Amino acid sequence: MTTEQVIFNNVSFRYAEDQPWVLKNVNFSIKQDEWVAILGHNGSGKSTIAKLMNGLLFPDEGEIYVHGIKVTPDTVWDVREKVGMVFQNPDNQFVGTTVRDDVAFGLENRGIDRNIMIKRIEESLLSVRMTDYLLHEPHRLSGGQKQRVAIAGVLAIQPNLIILDEATAMLDPRGRKEIMTTVNDLRRETKVNLVSITHDLNEITGADRVIVMNDGEVWLETVPRELFKQETALRQIGLDVPFTAKLANRLQTDFEFSQQPLTQKELLDQLWTFHSNK
Repeated sequence: MTTEQVIFNNVSFRYAEDQPWVLKNVNFSIKQDEWVAILGHNGSGKSTIAKLMNGLLFPDEGEIYVHGIKVTPDTVWDVREKVGMVFQNPDNQFVGTTVRDDVAFGLENRGIDRNIMIKRIEESLLSVRMTDYLLHEPHRLSGGQKQRVAIAGVLAIQPNLIILDEATAMLDPRGRKEIMTTVNDLRRETKVNLVSITHDLNEITGADRVIVMNDGEVWLETVPRELFKQETALRQIGLDVPFTAKLANRLQTDFEFSQQPLTQKELLDQLWTFHSNK
């Protein structure tokens, strides 16, 4: 039995016949329990990939499989049973007058039994630390709280795959860090697949693998540690590495790191070890 939960096979897409290709012969796969970050500058095709995974768009050429199901107009609702998507602006996802009603919406659409529904609402809000806001109006919440509720709504339907499509773009740095920490913790607990679409390399340090898009094509597939060594090449395609990686790259002439530091703690630990051994 294959462990590949998402497969893009020679996928090309454009929004109209007289427009340029947004994606050109894209190939990649995502394995079970894997967190894959898809990076790229604006217009690189990364958000189009997210919409194709969820059946919001369909490829002009090639094939897409999600959890063993080929994505077509005939199978789109089966695919969406497997996929939960969190968008950049959570306000666009809210339909309920309270947090509880909003999380319940997807469950009601699936005809989930009321007792099961109540349990899932409680569990999903507990997972994102929003149980105290059960009866709050969503539009009165902060940006980070709104995204937590949006994530809870996705978790409640128990998808096999969660897609974060620039889901932290409207948050401040602290809010971004909290959301990514929450989602990564949930991924470990629930074994759900995670795909994060972003242009912010600070968000990908915990990812298992990174796919970098450039002008509609896969520019590079690698892991975060190796990616952060590509500072000059990334800058040429409109991306920038985190400060910690920049500092580590500058220090490479004086220090021999055992591995590329991903966090400030890793950088400091390696510098301390280097000095201690002198």
